[in-house]
Amino acid sequence: MKLKQIERVKKISKTDFISQYVKKQIPVVVEELTEDWPAYNKWKLSYIKEIAGNAIVPLYDDRPVNHEDGFNEAHTKMKMSDYIDLLEEKPTNYRIFLYNLMKEVPSLKEDFLWPDIGLKLVKQMPMLFFGGESSRVFMHYDIDYSNILHFHFHGEKQCMIFPPDQSKYMYKVPHALISREDIDFDNPDYEKFPALKNAEGYITNLKHGEMLYMPEGYWHYMKYLTPGFSMSLRSFPKNIVNLSKAAYNVFIMRHFDIMMRKIQGQKWIDYKNEKAITNTHENLQRTF
Repeated sequence: MKLKQIERVKKISKTDFISQYVKKQIPVVVEELTEDWPAYNKWKLSYIKEIAGNAIVPLYDDRPVNHEDGFNEAHTKMKMSDYIDLLEEKPTNYRIFLYNLMKEVPSLKEDFLWPDIGLKLVKQMPMLFFGGESSRVFMHYDIDYSNILHFHFHGEKQCMIFPPDQSKYMYKVPHALISREDIDFDNPDYEKFPALKNAEGYITNLKHGEMLYMPEGYWHYMKYLTPGFSMSLRSFPKNIVNLSKAAYNVFIMRHFDIMMRKIQGQKWIDYKNEKAITNTHENLQRTF
């Protein structure tokens, strides 16, 4: 794959952020956006354990999608204090994914400031993500095609992202938001997945307090290099085509997929995985 480092700035004005990155749909890392937030000093795993330790949280691991699973259905649940103990004790594949912990612990909202950066952010959706050392978030794009401000805390994580126009190389699973789950994006098998050699994307390591801007519909693959957690703030897509795609995903695609899982069971999952390969290779032949 052809990966280049995401551009970085220390700080940025609203005007420059919109004109240089949002309008051009180019990612950027802003390194010092959170330094005046209480979260910059407070948001460590020990703090989350102290104020949210009694919360029962949904956990996901890296098992392949099964026809019996619901859409984004958690694999297990655990008390937050026990989960953080697990994160600090040893590497684990269990992650907290797209979870609004602030509904249960409203005081967390007092620890960050809504960035005045030119995007109209959805105030009801500050989502948190947690992961242990070496845990990975499969390659996917978000169902709502939002512009994402992704802030990382406590440790370091690696982010690999690809623009939507690279979908033709990503072995996208039909009627889903993911690439084939047997692709190791850290060490791709180019004999089995040759189209990946043509994919052009970006990579960076996010450290405590840094923010990654991911434009609308970007594919992303995240790997926690150390135990840690992140917060995403969202702004609905500005592009009308992406807005219509988001509506299709939310109101039609996911319900159709759930229905087909119930009707066909694992055959539906296997069919989609096979189509991910045949569709991608047919597109690759047409391209070259």
